[in-house]
Amino acid sequence: MGKPAVLFDFVIGGDRLSFEPSFRFAMEGKPWSFLFWWRYKLIESEKMHFTIGAHPALSFRRMVVTKNGVTKEDMLLRRILGAELSPNYSFTKNINVGLYYLYAYGIESDLSKHTNFINLRTTISNIKLSDQYSLRFSPQFYYLNIDKKDGFYYNLILSMNKKNFPLSVSALANRAFTTNITTKKDLLWNVSLIYSFNGRFSKM
Repeated sequence: MGKPAVLFDFVIGGDRLSFEPSFRFAMEGKPWSFLFWWRYKLIESEKMHFTIGAHPALSFRRMVVTKNGVTKEDMLLRRILGAELSPNYSFTKNINVGLYYLYAYGIESDLSKHTNFINLRTTISNIKLSDQYSLRFSPQFYYLNIDKKDGFYYNLILSMNKKNFPLSVSALANRAFTTNITTKKDLLWNVSLIYSFNGRFSKM
């Protein structure tokens, strides 16, 4: 959205089924969207991984509305349903190729009704810079269809990690090959500071 944001992602589950909620807020604390992912690992082997998922999502929009002659800023809630397919193949421990498909349906009339997203990505991880620091590089090509508009895009993600340290830095750049989807900028980019924490729970 062109503004700084705070994201919280969680993973709760077992070997196959997991609940993975994601919460996105503006820096001042106003909510942007809440996604409640359920994911199931259909195939989980040394080389091949295949995950399916589905979610309800809530999107928050702040709009100026007039009611009973009074104009004020109000928050509108919009609902979205989504489903995904995610097969991945690992050539080595640090090199894998994946295909990702996402379908989303907007429930309210002012939302895009049908969104289709197909992504082909390669990830090269654990690129050694030193004994302590490493990089992860992920070029991606994708097709996006929103109702009757579509486009082809590519993006690059570069992340730097320190061994046994919870903070990492990630940068993303995104650009269109060809598209008729209206955007404010041709080149989109962001830089993220990521804090990872681990929690272990025992079954009772």
